[in-house]
Amino acid sequence: MTRYFLGVDIGGTKSHALLTNEEGQVVGFGEAGPGNHEVVGYQGLRSVLQSITDQALRQAGLSRKAISAAGFGVAGYDWPSELPPTLEAIDSLGLSCPIEVVNDTVIGLVAGAKAGWGVALVAGTSTNCWGMDEQGRIGRVTGGGARFGENGGASELVAQAVIAIAKAWSHRGPATALTDAFVEHFGVADVVALLEGIQLERLHPGPWLAPTIFQVAEQGDAVAQGLIRWAGESLADLALGVIRQLGFQDRPFDIVLIGSMFKGGAMLLDPLKAGVWEEAPQAQFVRLSTPPVLGAVLLGMQKAGLDPTYPRQRLIANWHTQKSTMV
Repeated sequence: MTRYFLGVDIGGTKSHALLTNEEGQVVGFGEAGPGNHEVVGYQGLRSVLQSITDQALRQAGLSRKAISAAGFGVAGYDWPSELPPTLEAIDSLGLSCPIEVVNDTVIGLVAGAKAGWGVALVAGTSTNCWGMDEQGRIGRVTGGGARFGENGGASELVAQAVIAIAKAWSHRGPATALTDAFVEHFGVADVVALLEGIQLERLHPGPWLAPTIFQVAEQGDAVAQGLIRWAGESLADLALGVIRQLGFQDRPFDIVLIGSMFKGGAMLLDPLKAGVWEEAPQAQFVRLSTPPVLGAVLLGMQKAGLDPTYPRQRLIANWHTQKSTMV
């Protein structure tokens, strides 16, 4: 009898469900908007879970009883107090199979690391970093961003750029081409209008300005280059914290890079790698090239006692050949 596995990725902007068989063949897919309870509440999480699971089951022509196990990666599930309401939302699906529930960063790690364990480093709008060893032991940071000194995402980079512009204007720091770039972006008359607008909250610099900082850096601006180097070093700091928690310093392992900031290339990656390799010289850096929801499926397989090594290879290959018909 064929066994089927459900993987769910609940995100802050999009959520996915994926159904596969034990051979790693994709049989059903579902997609919806944000399900993070910090964005849509727990009722919103419940609605998204039901929508994407129903879509995947309809496409596969299966009932809930056909699911042997399920893995859930849930954005917004960060602390023990958030587990009971998260489980309550998942219980609304009416599944009768074993389930595994983790933070969504973990499923990116499982999907991207060759051995299914290691460290996942997220640098998008903000940052996160989680790790897992072979026994399932977890290491992590808070995921709380700059409030907890966890920097290196687009939001934190832009905030530092604003500080650099203010310092240049008040002669507390070097001149920077970031000033003209931000003035142009906001369509204001000059740097005074820029800073006034930001302070009085008429202008709102956000993470979407991060590519502008990279562009200015590529044109040779030393301040912008320094900010990107700072971001890379900050990301190394996050990774090293998790590496120390799990005792990976003298071991080979993968660091899975997730998020749009890593499109910035060597200016960001070089200081990141240098910082990590000082303590963990055998770390290998890999970009996540498959959807994290594949990692959720693999967690479900593990929960059912299945060795996911073989289906992992098939699942990744099948996704790349079938995704055009699934999305």
